[in-house]
Amino acid sequence: MDYISTRGRSPAVDSAQAVLQGLAPDGGLYVPRALPEFDWRQCLKLSSQQMSQAILSALLPDIPNMGELVKRAYTGKFETEELTPTVAVGGMQVLELFRGPTSAFKDVALSMLPQLLTAAREEKGITQEIRILTATSGDTGKAALVGFQDVPGVTTCVFYPQGGVSQVQRAQMVTQEGNNVLVCAVEGNFDDAQTGVKQIFQQAQGQALPFRLSSANSINIGRLAPQLMYYFRAYRDLLDREVIRLGDPVDFSVPTGNFGDILAGFLAKKLGLPVGRLICASNANNVLTDFIRTGTYDRRRPLLKTTSPSMDILVSSNLERLLYLLSGDTALVDGLMKDLREKGFYQVPEELLTAIQAEFDGDFCDDAGASEVIGRVYRDYGYLMDPHTAAGWAAAEAYREKTGSKNAMVVLSTASPYKFSTAVLTAIGGDTQGSEFERMDRLNAITGVPVPKPLAELRGKPQRHTDVIAKDRMMDFVLSR
Repeated sequence: MDYISTRGRSPAVDSAQAVLQGLAPDGGLYVPRALPEFDWRQCLKLSSQQMSQAILSALLPDIPNMGELVKRAYTGKFETEELTPTVAVGGMQVLELFRGPTSAFKDVALSMLPQLLTAAREEKGITQEIRILTATSGDTGKAALVGFQDVPGVTTCVFYPQGGVSQVQRAQMVTQEGNNVLVCAVEGNFDDAQTGVKQIFQQAQGQALPFRLSSANSINIGRLAPQLMYYFRAYRDLLDREVIRLGDPVDFSVPTGNFGDILAGFLAKKLGLPVGRLICASNANNVLTDFIRTGTYDRRRPLLKTTSPSMDILVSSNLERLLYLLSGDTALVDGLMKDLREKGFYQVPEELLTAIQAEFDGDFCDDAGASEVIGRVYRDYGYLMDPHTAAGWAAAEAYREKTGSKNAMVVLSTASPYKFSTAVLTAIGGDTQGSEFERMDRLNAITGVPVPKPLAELRGKPQRHTDVIAKDRMMDFVLSR
């Protein structure tokens, strides 16, 4: 299966090579030249692992033994066999994506990516070390570190913004064990870290490095493709509970910063799943909301620190894939990305905006709005959510009020509330004094919601990674380790 760059200036590669490279040489993102035929109805009859196998075999056909890879990725690592259960809360459905080894939605993809990458490496006969570069706004880093820990032939290097992740998220990363993991704080924000990773790929072109570079961010198609599974899983859960009938459209509200999670929903729809509207939920950094409403993507604004740091992003990399998938025009995408790079903004043509608005809606809420939602949902339904999920809930409510839609609504819950215990305690009226672990204990005492084992085990773990560098020293850090 051919994969091409969204910018059209790199040769096509097969799916295994696309996973290995992560980013195309021209700076673009790999997308299938054409999406495969897919039996979505049959897929809904399968277990979660079987769903994953079917979807990944269709999208990444050049990687062999997919069933065995899926089994290795998921068996015994998640709280439930469903991997991502859906629960009814009030008049909505909540898709719980935090039941994995790091209590965040990234676990689904980053449990799978190491298997895909090592299999692609073997398929291509590569013996050189692969160095995984990852910029994280909070959750990707830990999930990548766990997924790639002690994987032979692979070293993982994670960059996170200094002061730009929650205390629990930081603790998860800086205590990470393993002989092949590197963690470094960057003096700047997430966009600085993400831009730095992309620049390293560009700088590496034509250099004789002692390793091959790849990425664990959702710019890598091997990270994005596994995320389609839980849209199918959610639809199946709603069928099983008779919330919907086969063929009924289901709306999804997705908290997102880098546009990867919601793009997976769009790809699931392109494979046939009856997805209705995809609601793009943002925090106060509402660059995506503005874009969906106006067609102007404008990063020329301050990046705000919020209680939902995984969405504190102004440059949403995966949006580039959507622009290509809806336009089919690599020259257009290349020009838009040039405008963003050089001018700080771009405007899509009217026909492309119309196509985007036919599939997506957008809304946002600030920290106060997220806090109100957390408190209200807990009081009304006894359900505890984190600030990212609260943004998704708020966007779903706003969409229903605006449109009157009667479709089933699934809100993606992207992280355990215990990763953001200060914000959650504040929302439900709890005392926020003391250390992060004291606050986790207090939240547990008030609500009775168990602390996830991976987070409880952080208590007392020694810090192993202490590096802090300027944003223009990231390449030096990669080369010196």
